[in-house]
Amino acid sequence: MSLREVAERAEQYIVELLNGRRKTRGDLAALAVLFLLSRLYRSIVQLRLRLFNQRLFRQRMLGCLVVSIGNLTVGGTGKTPVVEVFARALSARGRKVAILSRGYRSKSKPLWERIRARFRSDKHEEPPKVVSDGKRLLLDSAVAGDEPYMLASNIRDAVVLVDKDRVKSGRYAVRHFGADTLILDDGFQYLRLRPHINVLLVDSTNPFHNHHLLPRGLLREPIRNLRRANYIFLTKSNGGTHLRHLKRFIRLHNPRAEIIECTHKPEYLMDIYSREKLPLEHIRGRKIAAISGIAVPASFEAFLAKLGAKLVYSEQFADHHRFRLQEIIDFQNAATAHGAELIVTTEKDAVRFPKLDRRDLQFCYLRVHIDILSGHEGFNECIARICFV
Repeated sequence: MSLREVAERAEQYIVELLNGRRKTRGDLAALAVLFLLSRLYRSIVQLRLRLFNQRLFRQRMLGCLVVSIGNLTVGGTGKTPVVEVFARALSARGRKVAILSRGYRSKSKPLWERIRARFRSDKHEEPPKVVSDGKRLLLDSAVAGDEPYMLASNIRDAVVLVDKDRVKSGRYAVRHFGADTLILDDGFQYLRLRPHINVLLVDSTNPFHNHHLLPRGLLREPIRNLRRANYIFLTKSNGGTHLRHLKRFIRLHNPRAEIIECTHKPEYLMDIYSREKLPLEHIRGRKIAAISGIAVPASFEAFLAKLGAKLVYSEQFADHHRFRLQEIIDFQNAATAHGAELIVTTEKDAVRFPKLDRRDLQFCYLRVHIDILSGHEGFNECIARICFV
């Protein structure tokens, strides 16, 4: 078993633990340990924020518009489609956009190369990974990471860079590509680069999980840190009455930010291997199998049910799971045995699918887009108002 597989199994165990699906004495003891670790983590997070606020840690400015898009929780808010729409809207209005990502679970250099670089006498700054130069797609998903690859595939006009040091990648974008607008993908906790606009996404169906920080919950920082946001997008919103209570709760921590309701709507299906675009009606009334490796698979499967599909089999893997060929073969055989007529996954998962020479079932991914619910403006108009005030 590889180190990545061990990490994924541990991650799945902790998720089941946090969601109350494990309740043995050993599990309760593990929760107590996680609670103590979360209190320690909370202290470290708040100390780091205080050091930046008191300017003991320095925030950098790069002389261009910086838009940070992030969340308080680990995954599940539907951030990537929002980043994509911001990039499209800004590019359409003449901005030279660069998306800066840390490339979560992207392939790093071999250990020996990293050690050699650290002790090399002629040290020079390693450039960021260029996933797209705004004209060409240059790296695959294994090297770039899922979200950067997906963004680079869908947006032709934006530069997409991957580096943990986004001050460095921001400078590189300005210097080498003439970028005048930087979008920090998953940037709410990245404090080294000062944003002009801080956009925070909150999943309206499960806003703050159990209100505990990692590793006892899914929060990256305390809820009160909502106050740093200039705009708060309530994603996956259905316009229900529960949103009034959520908005009141948010207002207790941030009375100034504008709160915008938006939803993820299915747009079309795409055959993963033939790249044929299919209407949503393609799965209506049909027996399907669903496979995913995302933070909140339930919302994806709920989409399929709303589209009229009959879900006869499903498997969920850890977030960002890189599918092996044998896993896909086994899933296809299991789906066939359950009477499925086709297999559906998410767009983010599709970029991690291996090449499959024999396909007994059709493999499709579901493409979604963003719609504004509150107010009468479209998403592009909303972004223009935010970024061009």
